[in-house]
Amino acid sequence: MAAAAALRSAAARAGRWAAGAAAAGPLLPGTDVARAAALPARVPVSCAPRVTAIPARWSGSGSALGSILGIPSEKPSDTLGQHPPPVATSKEEQDRLLRGRPDQPHNPKVLRIAIIGAPNAGKSTLSNQLLGRKVFPVSQKVHTTRCKARGVVTHEDTQLIILDTPGLTSPFKAKRHKLEEAMLTDPWDSMKHADLVLVLVDVSDHWTRNSLSKEVLKCLSQFPQIPSVLVLNKVDLLKNKFILLELVTELTEGIVNGKKLEVSSAFKDNSSSSAKSPVQITQTSPPEKGDNTWDNSSDARASESRLGTEEAQQPKHYGPRDLKNMKGWPFFQEIFMLAALHGEEVDTLKRYLLLQAKPGAWEFHSSVLTSQSPQEICNNIIREKILEYLPLEVPYSVIQVTEMWEEGPSGELLIAQKLLVPRKSHMTMLIGRGGKVISRIVQEAGQDLMNVFLCDVRLRLQVEVKS
Repeated sequence: MAAAAALRSAAARAGRWAAGAAAAGPLLPGTDVARAAALPARVPVSCAPRVTAIPARWSGSGSALGSILGIPSEKPSDTLGQHPPPVATSKEEQDRLLRGRPDQPHNPKVLRIAIIGAPNAGKSTLSNQLLGRKVFPVSQKVHTTRCKARGVVTHEDTQLIILDTPGLTSPFKAKRHKLEEAMLTDPWDSMKHADLVLVLVDVSDHWTRNSLSKEVLKCLSQFPQIPSVLVLNKVDLLKNKFILLELVTELTEGIVNGKKLEVSSAFKDNSSSSAKSPVQITQTSPPEKGDNTWDNSSDARASESRLGTEEAQQPKHYGPRDLKNMKGWPFFQEIFMLAALHGEEVDTLKRYLLLQAKPGAWEFHSSVLTSQSPQEICNNIIREKILEYLPLEVPYSVIQVTEMWEEGPSGELLIAQKLLVPRKSHMTMLIGRGGKVISRIVQEAGQDLMNVFLCDVRLRLQVEVKS
């Protein structure tokens, strides 16, 4: 029965997601429809570290594959590591930290991780959750991330370097959306420096979830020597969690970590039953040949599922013709299912990544959280809010010009930025009725900047039509 319960949890454990989110604060009053200022309070900072012991080696416990194969999940008593460091507020201080010699521990370990996937799969959201602080822009619109950037996770003697990249896209789509050439080349450059690659798939998108994009498959086939891990994201949005088992089979070509997974099902219709009846999974006696067999049944439908493992064929080189007929990648080492937006199961993935690190010198000082300058972070966060509040292609035409960046008399960070738009109608949309839109952008961006720099931030935005 334990093995059957483990299989059931592979499809259902993703249903325990926290749906709550922090409520947005009140809008700031605007005295000028073209100007608004954010005056947030100081964010309290706790410096007390919280450390969780990590097992000496990864046993598969806690991963989706581990659940499928019946490996019991280990519940950690606390979250990983300590509070991440803030980003320096001055470019000079950030440059000094980046150029400075890393404070190497006695036996340092390092792992460079490339996160790839289709646009809007949640790569930046996952990167922020792994870092413990939001330094990469996140938006529901595609192509929010415009260039590669590095995030740094330092835990005890191990350093994870996260290579957040733009979504893999085709030259045709890049030309259509007027994207920079870096949007095409940055993911490939990141792969060249990676020790491990996370392939992120948005399982809530029923149009794309059943297969990896041709760009992702091409990228994986060009670097077959780099270990890859499949990460199914946004599983909290799935009503039927049993779909995850089907997706695993399709996205892995039925092979994970050198083993072949066999999942087959036969449904017996019952016209008098409800389609919403839950699927009950029970374990049958294993065959003498050693195959593990589970039986799925309910009052509505009897579903027979068999999941076994057998040795897979040796890896081979995949050419362009092979990729045309492929939907998944048969060389994934592990599978994880999570909801990056809410941080659910991210610590499980983080533990796995820490254990994959190899002996090697750190690249960054432990006080470094990202390779970005503070001005780049500020621009990205403001642009993220503009993407959220302006419709269609309008936000992509906004030009940001920073006019002031200095420390105030009480240690607060004073930022003034001008937003240039091509048309007066765009200015009207960006300001909003009574200045509500620009005020909300200022408040939300100011709060995010405050959490990045851990200091008071006074942000002022001014909207003008480009001359």
